Amino acid sequence: MGVDRVRIRWLGHACFLITAPDGTRILTDPFDETVGYRVPDVESEIVTVSHDHFDHNNVRCVRGNPVVVDKPGEHEVRGIKISGIPTFHDEVHGKKRGTNTVFVMDVGGFRLAHLGDLGEKPAKEVLDGLGHVDILMIPVGGYYTIDAGTASELVEELEPSIAIPMHYKTPAISFPIAEVDKFLAGKERVERRHTTTLEVSRPELPRETTIVVLDYE
Repeated sequence: MGVDRVRIRWLGHACFLITAPDGTRILTDPFDETVGYRVPDVESEIVTVSHDHFDHNNVRCVRGNPVVVDKPGEHEVRGIKISGIPTFHDEVHGKKRGTNTVFVMDVGGFRLAHLGDLGEKPAKEVLDGLGHVDILMIPVGGYYTIDAGTASELVEELEPSIAIPMHYKTPAISFPIAEVDKFLAGKERVERRHTTTLEVSRPELPRETTIVVLDYE
């Protein structure tokens, strides 16, 4: 029998196409044509939307009549359990940019967390509610979200097997956010994959937290 593997493909910004071992696909936070990356042209069974901003909510670009999960609470779609945890898009309880939903997904035996446009360091009880995370997708660019320092603190506290940085400055976008190198500075276990896709089985998960930097499409 083959080993179950999860595949995570970065399309840019906070958008990932996650493929479960059984082939079910989850697209996170699709963006529109104004962002700068190539608009996602993918088919997916599920789409998660962390908040209703143009660079995260372009569900109309997704083919396949997907189920859209865009609210806090407990959801189950095609056997995949998704927990939406309410947080804020800024450090003043949403007064600047509103709310944000963190999604924790149980995908084929892997526990994934996508932090969306998290703009604050959540309270301890919120972090405890995430449980052990195998793969964490975390914004690091600052300005609209948590910055490199807060992201580093969260990675240290959550201790995921793999952390994938997202929502940072690249040549494709003009947003006033920091590049990924600010987050990577001083970290020992960093892998630059030079590919858009991470594919991993449970036995391959590193024992110590490893930062995996993907290329965008």
